[in-house]
Amino acid sequence: MSMASSAFLVPFSEHSTSPPVFSLSNSNSNSHVRSFTASTNKSHHGSSGFYGGASFCHGFCGFKLRQPNRKFGLKHELKIIKNQDKDHSSNHIETTSSFQEQASDGTTIELGHVSTSKQSPTSLPQIHSSNSSDNVAGGPSLCIAVIGATGELARRKIFPALFAMYYTGFLPENIGIFGYSRKNLTDEELRSIIASTLTCRVDHQNDCGDKMDAFLSRTYYIHGGYDNREGMLKLNALMEHVEGGSEANRIFYLSVPQEALIDVASSLADYAQTSKGWNRIITEKPFGLNLLSSLRLTQSLLSKFKEKQIYRIDHLLGRNLIENLTVLRFSNLVFEPLWSYKYIRNVQIVLSEDLSAQPTRYFEGYGIIRDIVHSHILQTVALLAMEPPISLDGEDIRNEKVKVLRSIRKLKPSDVILGQYKAGTEEKVDVYTDNLTPTYFAAAMYIDNARWDGVPFLVKTGVGLIEHRVEIRMQFHHVPGNIYRERMGHNIDLVTNELILRDAPDEAILIRVNNKIPGLGLHLDSPELNLLYKDKYNVEVPDSYEHLLLDAIDGDSHLFMRSDEVEAAWNILSPVLQEIDKNNIVPELYELGGRGPIGAYYLWAKHGVRWAED
Repeated sequence: MSMASSAFLVPFSEHSTSPPVFSLSNSNSNSHVRSFTASTNKSHHGSSGFYGGASFCHGFCGFKLRQPNRKFGLKHELKIIKNQDKDHSSNHIETTSSFQEQASDGTTIELGHVSTSKQSPTSLPQIHSSNSSDNVAGGPSLCIAVIGATGELARRKIFPALFAMYYTGFLPENIGIFGYSRKNLTDEELRSIIASTLTCRVDHQNDCGDKMDAFLSRTYYIHGGYDNREGMLKLNALMEHVEGGSEANRIFYLSVPQEALIDVASSLADYAQTSKGWNRIITEKPFGLNLLSSLRLTQSLLSKFKEKQIYRIDHLLGRNLIENLTVLRFSNLVFEPLWSYKYIRNVQIVLSEDLSAQPTRYFEGYGIIRDIVHSHILQTVALLAMEPPISLDGEDIRNEKVKVLRSIRKLKPSDVILGQYKAGTEEKVDVYTDNLTPTYFAAAMYIDNARWDGVPFLVKTGVGLIEHRVEIRMQFHHVPGNIYRERMGHNIDLVTNELILRDAPDEAILIRVNNKIPGLGLHLDSPELNLLYKDKYNVEVPDSYEHLLLDAIDGDSHLFMRSDEVEAAWNILSPVLQEIDKNNIVPELYELGGRGPIGAYYLWAKHGVRWAED
């Protein structure tokens, strides 16, 4: 991945220097200043549909329960968050009340008018709108810009998540939502696209239409064109106008292809950051394609932003299963003493998709290792195996996670099984696996530290398998000198104690124990004590994007990968990726709707493990 030399500059703080701005209308034209009044049109039937199939990652939706006391009030909005935010810089840059400054090219800038001198080599682009009004009274304290707003991810996940948060009170009522892309659209056209994907909670239907109207009226579009510098100048001008000179924080969600990320992030840093609050960027996985490209990407981002400004999002980490790992372990005395090699025989991590979710061409380009294993699987291992952090602060948790990642042995090709699904019938023609991109990954990992010495962490993930399953299964050692051994049958592995954390098909916590069957005689059974969430908790199930977006707003970084975590994860996978690139590892074909490659069973046997589901 190549980079321009301008990418390596002095890092911006969250209070960066104010970028150049320009007018919202030309004094010599009849174009109007953009309106920010609420629309009265209540028809929101979008004209655009979805392009292409859902990606493998789209099949996984996260769970996060939010407490109502975190909602924003009409007056306070995000002031609580701003006050508690640790990275709020003290070197606040004073702003003038005249809303006027002199640009470097000779352009005099005012709120609503621009007069360009004859010496100006270029004229800055204008922002047009069919509506007109004065600035919004009481500007928002938070603005969120979605870069790549017309892409499938933005339409299907990001905007619906933002509306769900707005609808349930977790975003300020006067928030500013901005869409930015290369397509030439109007505000109303973007709103129509977004409206077709929005839904309300099943138990809050009374004011759904009004809330949707209000949210859409707070949504604006910027046609960025193909010059990101020019586009970011326009974005900044519109955001400043909506903010109305008040203090406001900004989040930029970079939903853009990997090859465009560096240029977009660099232009954003130079021309779209605010000096009146904090700035944060959210980037999507994969975080590079290998160790080298990842280091280049990290170096480029850190040349423009501080680490605390960067939120690398993996929506699979927004599942309640992941969030509950530390809660279950560190808040229950019954589990913490057992959490080591002394009692745990092996750990099994499964993330599989059935025939309902097939990979798109995005997935073909990166494969399951770069898309799923590097982030989600290794982050799950790190959260499960880490030492107790000194607090729930994001940095304290990430400090412990990176220690685990650095302790995981580099994977050897002999400890990995790769697979690729093949078409089962002529009707299921496989158009995505015309190369060696793996759609299945299984491996045995070992953590070389005092807590987990010798315990295999067995992972498998793939698409086109027999069932959709997401779970963590911890199998315990057999009872030494078990006096009931003769009553347990020939296969003692079937009656081992287990702790099962299941996210799909039905979210549950299960503990397998040995128990006497009621009646005469002594007959043993191995039932599961279960906490089935759908029976116990009658609550809404937020999407994982809602969870992670709210964490980013709150400044909670523990579920977002830090730069050193990204590098440590690539170090684990690099030997296998290098062999794949040399075509020294060929994925084993498996039938659609099957259990995956046969070689995986030999791998489990090699490490003395039989999968419980088998």
